[in-house]
Amino acid sequence: MKPKPRKKVDEKKTLSHQRGLWRGSVSFGLVNIPVYLESAQQEKKLHFRLIDKRDNAPIGYRQFNKLTGEEVSRNSIVKAYEYKKGQYVLMSEADFKKANVKATRTIDIESFVDLKEIDPMFFERPYYIIPQAGGEKGYVLLCEVLKRSNRAAIAKIVLHTVQHLVAIIPREDYLILEILRFASEVKEASDAQLLEPTVREVKVSPREISIAEQLVDGMSGDWNPRQYHDTYRDDLMRLIKIKIKRGATAAVEEVELAGEDEFATNVIDFTALLKKSLSAAKMKR
Repeated sequence: MKPKPRKKVDEKKTLSHQRGLWRGSVSFGLVNIPVYLESAQQEKKLHFRLIDKRDNAPIGYRQFNKLTGEEVSRNSIVKAYEYKKGQYVLMSEADFKKANVKATRTIDIESFVDLKEIDPMFFERPYYIIPQAGGEKGYVLLCEVLKRSNRAAIAKIVLHTVQHLVAIIPREDYLILEILRFASEVKEASDAQLLEPTVREVKVSPREISIAEQLVDGMSGDWNPRQYHDTYRDDLMRLIKIKIKRGATAAVEEVELAGEDEFATNVIDFTALLKKSLSAAKMKR
């Protein structure tokens, strides 16, 4: 008897399920949708090691006991809250869950708001919400109703022992969970007082505004995020490749910054600069 062919495993999907950084459910009314979260950010940063330039030995990160000076393993480290000077309450991972089991396992929707009303200053970090088995119907239902109403669901979630305010937003066939800043974490312009009084007293002429508006119109277009990329990262990689070819100790020629003297004076002719920019933008287009 021939053995039954094994089902083809979607490795990408399996890994995705294993990597889900949070598992629980989205709840609104009596609807409960089992889900997990996946980061919607892609890490594109260049990672550099710290090196001792005397002997090229890597510099390590050491966690040590400040009393004995001995290195401490990760398993021996616990979190503690200092309730008064020198007195601590030790907290285990179970304690953080025990404090409010529902809050650590449920994204409980508190309200629905017009998506346009959320100030971009409140947005912090996005995640994809992925339905678990049995949650597909509720997931699609919530996604469709948010699309049709052009609303976002406002809720709270506990991630890594910290509670966050979140907005659940539809994006194509997915739901996005966007970590929001609490109002107390956002500095309002009225509270910032960053502008010097002299800046507030500056006046611009109607002619300058008119030319600036022409420049903005000439440079305007549809939003296409794919046309922008990290050029500084590309330049760094180019420099790194040059150093690899030449050897680690090879000198690299300094590059002069063009146009540096143009802004050496405190008095700038904005009309001339705007006209120059407008002409360059027209030629580019």
